[in-house]
Amino acid sequence: MKLAIMQPYFLPYIGYFQLIKAADTFLIYDDVQFIKGGWINRNYMLLNGSKFMFNLILKGASANKLINEISVQPNQNKLLKTIYHSYNKAPYFESAFPVIENILNYEDKNLAKFIGNSIITICNYSEIDTKIIYSSALEKNNELKAQEKIIHICKLLDADTYINAIGGKELYDKETFKQACIDLKFIKNNSTPYTQFKNEFIPWLSILDVMMFNSVEEINKMLDNYELI
Repeated sequence: MKLAIMQPYFLPYIGYFQLIKAADTFLIYDDVQFIKGGWINRNYMLLNGSKFMFNLILKGASANKLINEISVQPNQNKLLKTIYHSYNKAPYFESAFPVIENILNYEDKNLAKFIGNSIITICNYSEIDTKIIYSSALEKNNELKAQEKIIHICKLLDADTYINAIGGKELYDKETFKQACIDLKFIKNNSTPYTQFKNEFIPWLSILDVMMFNSVEEINKMLDNYELI
């Protein structure tokens, strides 16, 4: 079984979903510390032809709390209006915007569940059938750190392959995983250019940008544009 693990990111870039699709099971790492200034609650979209950072507004965000101990503000209308005005003339707005609207109106305001729902919803929209679970649902040894904890989780879930983002090459050692009978792979994400109105293409924006300008069939081709190394 191929396993991937990532913290919950809100409307992340397509590489995050390439990682999900490459795995049989994707674990949302929700019981680890929240990182202020990270990518958990923010990303980039297209606004007036330029790269624009948007934020999911939180309540009580603190680096002293776990991700699943933080809440989302109940009113995300400002963000929804920004998305509407940015993309209402995009070719796939009619199919993509209701999906984003449902995500932002999700009733459970726990940050981990809110973002988890957004990930699951976009996977369904994009026809990704990977099994998705939460790390907080596992009975595990939370005293372990770094790659030792990842190996521990792999063994709990009977995973023989662990797929990580390419940045993990600095953190994880293939030989250590091999000794634990786990094949460690890194995903190298390839960018697929597409038309963004009449602008010069800006890569690696939020998945919402991909959804606004591409059909589900086209998105699936992009999702498969990666290498495991």
